[in-house]
Amino acid sequence: MATGPQRYPGADITHWYQARWGGDPMDVNVVVLHTTEGRTVPDYDGGAMAPNLTAVPDFATKKLRWYQHFDIDRSSRALVNLAGGVETNTLNVTQVELVGTCDPSTHKSWGSAPHIYWPEAPDWALQDVADFLAWMHTQHGVPLSGPAKWPAYPSSYGSSAGARMSNSAWTAFNGVCGHLHVPENVHGDPGAIDFARLIALAKGTPTPPQEDDVALTADDISKVADAVFAKFAAGGGVLENADLARIWGADVVPAARPPYSNPDYFQADGKTPNNTTWTAGYTQQTQTEGIRETLARVKGLESRPPVELTDADIATLASAVAANPALAEQIAEKVAVKLAERLAE
Repeated sequence: MATGPQRYPGADITHWYQARWGGDPMDVNVVVLHTTEGRTVPDYDGGAMAPNLTAVPDFATKKLRWYQHFDIDRSSRALVNLAGGVETNTLNVTQVELVGTCDPSTHKSWGSAPHIYWPEAPDWALQDVADFLAWMHTQHGVPLSGPAKWPAYPSSYGSSAGARMSNSAWTAFNGVCGHLHVPENVHGDPGAIDFARLIALAKGTPTPPQEDDVALTADDISKVADAVFAKFAAGGGVLENADLARIWGADVVPAARPPYSNPDYFQADGKTPNNTTWTAGYTQQTQTEGIRETLARVKGLESRPPVELTDADIATLASAVAANPALAEQIAEKVAVKLAERLAE
């Protein structure tokens, strides 16, 4: 029944589970994409819940490292398959787990730890998945097409987002889909992966520039800068420019560790990272507040009556410093302490 090559070129088979779990022979016409919700190759409970392949990001080389667990035309075990219902794992399906997450809260909790948030996957990662899909199309005839709906997690969990296939639709389906589309399953991975771009890359067809990739002219930049300054001059607010608003709201700016201005950088234990990034807008807000507070303190100092020294006082102080050079340092230290106390008021 199997046709075409059964090993993906270059795939590592050190996590091979077919010898233990067997699986049913098939003639594959579907690829199902999952995300592991982790950052390393899972154990898959000793292979009991393993897919056919796992793709692990190598950030140093900007490539995916592929591990194969079952032959291409052999059923794997990563889908729920209820008794008396439709077949899932055994219905001519090759399954791929993409190491990373589709959950925005998990993405945020991992902070700066290297990982892929697949709805915002870098081009090199999408290209490697696309290369695999292109190989599956050429070698096994899997159509480079799939469902129109790829809702974002967590709305993709369950069936309320309308992307889950009926039993009959699943039985008739050929192509590429996600775990979120398979009946009898409730998982929502891989969420809002950029499926249109993935398929375009697999077909080798150019795609229109993404919004984020549009080059700005000097005039564009000048207009954006004018808009920013105009908004701040008016007391802040959300910019109307959609691109700028998206950049301004991106939660990517490294936050300051305590004892600076980020008390929730760590969780309650004081060790586990919690809020390690800020949006650009929040960063600007905290900087602006800090500057305003400092200015208010300085104005408070300016409002205090100055200390008047007579010529005799100055002459006495100069004589004392000349006789004891260390006195100058002591005076400077005391002045610094007093200044800090006044700024803290």
